[in-house]
Amino acid sequence: MTISEASARIHSGALTCVALAEQCLEKIEALNPKLNAFITVTADAARNRARELDHELAAGRDRGRLHGIPIAHKDLVFTRGIRTTCGSLLFQDFIPAYNAAVVDRLEEAGAVLVGKTGLHELAYGITSENPHFGVIRNPHDPERVPGGSSGGAGVAIATGMALLATGTDTGGSIRIPASFCGIVGLKPTYGLVDTTGIQPLGLSLDHCGPMAATVRDAAWALSAMCGRSYDVPAEAAAERPLSGLRIGVPSNFFFEEIAPEVAEAVQASAKRAAALGASIHAIEVPDIEALNAAGRIILLAEASAIYRRHLHRRELFGSDVFALLHQGLMVSGADYVDAQRVRRVITAQFRALFQKVDCVFAPATATVAPRIGEREIFMGGKLTDVRLATTRVVRGINMLGLPALALPCGTSPEGLPIGLQIIADAFREDVLLRAGAALESR
Repeated sequence: MTISEASARIHSGALTCVALAEQCLEKIEALNPKLNAFITVTADAARNRARELDHELAAGRDRGRLHGIPIAHKDLVFTRGIRTTCGSLLFQDFIPAYNAAVVDRLEEAGAVLVGKTGLHELAYGITSENPHFGVIRNPHDPERVPGGSSGGAGVAIATGMALLATGTDTGGSIRIPASFCGIVGLKPTYGLVDTTGIQPLGLSLDHCGPMAATVRDAAWALSAMCGRSYDVPAEAAAERPLSGLRIGVPSNFFFEEIAPEVAEAVQASAKRAAALGASIHAIEVPDIEALNAAGRIILLAEASAIYRRHLHRRELFGSDVFALLHQGLMVSGADYVDAQRVRRVITAQFRALFQKVDCVFAPATATVAPRIGEREIFMGGKLTDVRLATTRVVRGINMLGLPALALPCGTSPEGLPIGLQIIADAFREDVLLRAGAALESR
C-alpha cells in the first residue's frame, strides 16, 4: 500500500490509523527476523499514537496527508526517549532528550513511528553489513546487500514494514538503497531539510530526505519535512506530461564502467521521457572523477574530525569504518582546502550546465545489488572495489549539494531492481518530481 492509497482510505473512513499501524507491525514481526531492517521496534508507542490520531480525526482535527501514516526513522535520527544507536557501539545506549527537527515536523504532520531502522555503522558505508547489529538483507535476494547506509529504511519500504522512512545521504546513502531495493529515494538540495538532531558524518555533505514507494509519496513526505509544498503535478496524467522539459543524457562518465543492463535501462527511461514530450540532449558533464576524488578527501577529513576523540577505543569500531576514520586523520589542511577549491569550480560548471537543460538522467548505481561479503566486482572488464563502484555515480552530487531522485527503471536478468537517478539544479525538486512521476505513471 502506498501513502496516497492509505491516506485516501483513512480519510474516507475505510481504514483506521490503528489498523494500518497493526498491518505494518505484523509485517515487521514476520519479516524482520530474516531481513534485519529494524534495530528498535516501537510497537506499543505506535499503537498508542495511532489511537490518538484516530480520536483526533473523529473530533475533526485532520493533520493532512500523512495523518496516521507509519514511518521508520533511520537510527541516527534523534528520537526523544527512544534509543538511537547510529549502528555503533559508541551510541548503543544513547537515548536522546530531544527529537531531530525532521522528527518533530513529521510528527506534527501525523506520522506514526513504528521503529528505528538499521544502517551501516555510523552511516559510513554502502553495504549495511553491520558488525554490531547484524547484516541487513535485500528483500529481492536475502543473500545480497540492500545498499547503504540507509539499508534498513530501504528494506522497510520495499516490504511494507513502513510506508515512509527517513534516510540520510552523505555520499549516496539514500539513492543507493533506493536503487538496490527498488523504491524511491530523494536527496533534497543541501540545507532544504533541517539536519539538526541527526548524528553527522560529513557536515558539508550530509542531507536528509524521504524514502517511499512512489514519487507522489516522496513529494508528500518532503513537503512535511521541509515546510514547502511539493506534489506530483496534475499534468503527470496528461498525454504528453513532459512537454518542454529538457533532459540531458551524459555522453561521458555516467555510462562508463557500469553494467550493460543498467545502461540499457537508463537509456530506455530517456526514450520513454522523449515519448512523453521531453526533449533529449546529449551533454558532456564536468569532471566528476575530480569531484569524486575531492569528495573522498573532504569526507575523510570531516568524519575523522567528528570521531577522532574516540579512535583510541579501537574495539568499538568495525574494521572498515575504523580504517576510514584513521585514514582521515592523515588528510592535511592543504589537501582539504584544495578539495574545496575543486568543489567550487565544478559547482560553477554545473550551474552553467543547468542553463542548457532542466535535469540530467543517469544511473542511480552502476550495478545491481552485490552479494553479502562481496568486496570486488567486475566493472569495465576489471575488478573494482564495491564501495568505489557503487558510490561513483552518486558521491559527486553530494559535493554539489544538488537534488537527486532515485526511482526504479527496470530489472536485471536475475530480477534485481535497477535505479534511475534524476539530477536537477538547486532547489528544483519540482523538476525531479515532475519527471519521476511521469515515468512512474506510464
